Amino acid sequence: MGLILHHPSLPVSKTLDYLIFDYSEDEDGNGTWDAMSSAQGEAIARMCTEIEDVLRWASRDFHGRQGAVDDGGDWDFDLQAQSDDGAALPAQFHPAEGRLSLHQPARGRVTVSLSLTGNSAFAEAFSTQFHWDAD
Repeated sequence: MGLILHHPSLPVSKTLDYLIFDYSEDEDGNGTWDAMSSAQGEAIARMCTEIEDVLRWASRDFHGRQGAVDDGGDWDFDLQAQSDDGAALPAQFHPAEGRLSLHQPARGRVTVSLSLTGNSAFAEAFSTQFHWDAD
């Protein structure tokens, strides 16, 4: 099992190719974005870059405001990864460095699930930053 320490080297992209989000909204205007992406080989690094882009942007533009929306935070996230055989793979975003660490198997696919929650201000900013439309 190898460890990918992915280091950001490019500015945040405006489009997302690997993360395709499903969106839901509660009666208070708080949103939830759920994405699942699967890649293998060199495409894993590109998938990781998109995850970093989203989380780096949120950590930077909503700095100090991460936490459960129900508890007064502006945004939060959950990140999970697994191998082809369904085994959990350690994945962690390091906001201070703006990088993702992901343990991956020697071969096969890696599937990542990313869930974001955010209040209406976060939702508006996310939509603008990533040219994303809930419709």
